[in-house]
Amino acid sequence: MNSPVFELLNQLVSIDKSLVQPVYVQVAQQIMNAIQRGYLEKGSKLPGTRGLSELLGVHRNTAVAIYDELASQGWVNIIPNRGTFVVVPENSKVKIKASTQHINRAYEYPKAPGFPFQQSFNLSSTKEETTAKYALSDGKPDLRLHPVHQFSRWYSAAMKRKPLINKWNRTSAFAPSIFSTQLCNYLNATRGFHIEPTHLLNTRSTEMSLYIVSQVLINPGDLVLVGQLSNYVANMIFQQAGAKIKTVPVDDEGLDIGHIMEHYLHENIRCIYVCSNRDYPTTITLSTKRRLQLLELAKIHGFAVIEDDYDHDFQFEGSSMLPMASSDADGNVIYLGKLGQSLFPSFHTGFVVAPEQVITEAKNYLQLLDAQGDLIQEQMLSELISEGEIYRLKKKNIVTYKQRRDTLSALLKQHFANILDWRTPSGGLAVWLRFKTPISLIKLAEEAEKLDLFVPKTILYQNKATCAIRFGYGHLNEEELKIVMEKLKQAYLQVVAA
Repeated sequence: MNSPVFELLNQLVSIDKSLVQPVYVQVAQQIMNAIQRGYLEKGSKLPGTRGLSELLGVHRNTAVAIYDELASQGWVNIIPNRGTFVVVPENSKVKIKASTQHINRAYEYPKAPGFPFQQSFNLSSTKEETTAKYALSDGKPDLRLHPVHQFSRWYSAAMKRKPLINKWNRTSAFAPSIFSTQLCNYLNATRGFHIEPTHLLNTRSTEMSLYIVSQVLINPGDLVLVGQLSNYVANMIFQQAGAKIKTVPVDDEGLDIGHIMEHYLHENIRCIYVCSNRDYPTTITLSTKRRLQLLELAKIHGFAVIEDDYDHDFQFEGSSMLPMASSDADGNVIYLGKLGQSLFPSFHTGFVVAPEQVITEAKNYLQLLDAQGDLIQEQMLSELISEGEIYRLKKKNIVTYKQRRDTLSALLKQHFANILDWRTPSGGLAVWLRFKTPISLIKLAEEAEKLDLFVPKTILYQNKATCAIRFGYGHLNEEELKIVMEKLKQAYLQVVAA
């Protein structure tokens, strides 16, 4: 019992019976690790099953199972009447030993680093976890509408295309691809652009697009103007780039351009971030008059306008207003959008439309972040654009979302007619709900959670002048909307009764 192997196993092996993993697997993995690190060398004789069971305080059958597991994976050789010996598989990795003191700590990966690093408050995650059955969002689409069976066929067909291998092996990442050409054609047809692939960059998401644009545009201390409430993710990106962020009021015509002219033109504005089609979070559309004013100011004072058109595809009545970028002859507007929102999120693609020199620089940043890209996704989306499937899916889903919007509007009148103010939007997957009499929205979320309804803090907007919720409804079907509205009303009654 005093042999070096016994002493070593006594230090290295620990058993946690609270784990779901069986004890024999826990021990076997720790012995494998000891062999890989070189603590147990080839040819070392391990204790017999009786000795191992006494050492570990386990049943002898468990000790037998430990050695059987090691033998089945080629780490030990069990020789009858002689014992169990360590065998080092030929494909084992290079042995790396921990320090000789406290060698059992090599199994525990450290939580804190042994070196200093900068922790960014701006990038702290806003993600919240819940066990509630129902949840609100800020306006996400319904993944259940994704055409799974059709999609499997499209994806399989894209993978079988012979030219795909050549694309993986291409030497120039800057040569216009078929996808870039198809996407240009689609944007020219649907958004009034007259662009070529040199004016376009496609990314994994609108967030990646905005991050790259901020790296190209913003230096520490630069002034960036955003809407008074604005998109918290966009603000995090600008703050991380070192921008000085100031807010601009938003009224019934959208961003208040007069306020910009009165308060900020004497400063060196670097860029203005605006969701022109539907302001985030209020869903208000920037009026034509103010669009023209903003373009004129950008031309005269030489600042950039970042136009985020995050939900262009979800227009229920009339047509979406054409982007400001489609009428920008002076190269001041950078347009951000998303394609494929009727598909599963991993197959959405973000894109940037901007002057050629800006796109060239942005592609340099993209090469650092995502040089490989997703050629299968691009191949598939190219074909879906070419065959008109993207357009058909969008139109089909719009019918469903419009029905849900109308259901929500009826439910709001039923449950919150004298409690909330709202305007039924002509598009988008969210409604801006303002409480006529302010309440504690945090308490509302807490009461809702008790009723199995999760209301994330990121959709709550409360200060001295505002008490509102950006209520995303797109991911809820009509029956779920009824349940959610009843639970929200119950939560509200609990708050006002307290």
